[in-house]
Amino acid sequence: MIQPAPAVTRRAALRQLGGSVGLLGLSSFLGSSPAVAAPKTPHHRPRAKRLIVLFMAGGPSHLDTFDPKPEVERYAGQRPGRVDLRTERVTGGLLPSPFAFRPGGRSGLPVSDLLPDLRGCADDLCVLRAVHATNPNHSPAANFLATGRTDAVHPGVGAWVNYGLGAETDDLPGFVSFGNGFGQVGFERAGYLPGEFQATRVSAQQADPERMIRHLRNPDLAPDRQRRQLDALQALNRVHAAENGHDPQLEARVRAMETAFRMQAAAGEAFDARREPQKVREMYGPGEFATACLLARRLVERGVRVVQVSNGGWDHHARINAELRKKCGEIDRPVAALLRDLKQRGLLDETLVLWGGEFGRTPVSENGDGRDHNHYGFTLCLAGGGVKGGIVHGATDEFGFRAVDGRVSVHDLHATILHLMGLNHERLTYRHSGRDFRLTDVSGEVVRPILA
Repeated sequence: MIQPAPAVTRRAALRQLGGSVGLLGLSSFLGSSPAVAAPKTPHHRPRAKRLIVLFMAGGPSHLDTFDPKPEVERYAGQRPGRVDLRTERVTGGLLPSPFAFRPGGRSGLPVSDLLPDLRGCADDLCVLRAVHATNPNHSPAANFLATGRTDAVHPGVGAWVNYGLGAETDDLPGFVSFGNGFGQVGFERAGYLPGEFQATRVSAQQADPERMIRHLRNPDLAPDRQRRQLDALQALNRVHAAENGHDPQLEARVRAMETAFRMQAAAGEAFDARREPQKVREMYGPGEFATACLLARRLVERGVRVVQVSNGGWDHHARINAELRKKCGEIDRPVAALLRDLKQRGLLDETLVLWGGEFGRTPVSENGDGRDHNHYGFTLCLAGGGVKGGIVHGATDEFGFRAVDGRVSVHDLHATILHLMGLNHERLTYRHSGRDFRLTDVSGEVVRPILA
């Protein structure tokens, strides 16, 4: 519990309050977003210090990107007996991919022509081809990928990492989220963890940080007066806490206001992609997603523990060939630029990057030219942060429908992420409603073959 400052009474604290409370606008924007949480000792030596999640909301097709299946071409339009899995919607025969796969890098890892820039990063990619989940519907599946549960009350992996390790910087939130799409809130959620570990959502649609983050500058009060005002508010909060007992929401607000004040000095620089050299900005390319990827690098470089970038529009039930080409063209260059940029700066080894959606797509067709949701077996990619690069782990069946070899559950994925961050998934717990909860529920194994 926050201890009261003995020398400060409620009356004395009130006397310190004068003028308009300009800071409250920014603290209101932050709500119960992450605030200063001192770094904590990990359970073991971490391979990664920071995590970037690139969430492709809607479910990208693994069959057209990272998991080539020539047998689908052989049986095109047919539905062999081995294709016996139930789909969410009515589906027809096998639908071949029109996109060629070519080897990339020294490893020869096959990547679709849809992702030529990422193919150039093949030697840094760890492709998990046998991920499987539990639900074919967007929101429950996105919640499951984010939190290890399908119901929308549990903390996301970013909040768990932030809770387990604390922040590396006093001046910025420990967890920042950009973008849009199904399930974004699941990744941002702190659930029953203290509110300070929730993501701070920021839009990358605006280039100017003062338009990106409301009330970043106070036009009425100088910083020294704001500091005095904040000290008085914090003193009142401490008195209130001493009188009324432990209040996690209040304590989160207290820390949020402190972070809000510090952000006035730091965020203007950290969130300003225009400060990057022109050649760096050109490397990432134009658009909101590209800007968010560039800002992700700037933020982890400055000590932000977790950054999530969501990109919606991957739910291709029809016209998948044309629509998937557009989406891959939108993210290919920025994701490749992010990996190269991190590597050039010596940050990739200590930054774990996750790419993928809540599930994949079916090898059988929907509407003749689309693919339905597929949670039985799909692909996620990791890079940096202590994983082997240039490898494929696991396999789906000959049609790409179900995970068969080297299967990786979402709980296994979470256990592995936490392990790489220096956290034991069985020891990272939080007491709530009379029991200890953890990200991996009561299962999960570290996928050791992919560890560098």
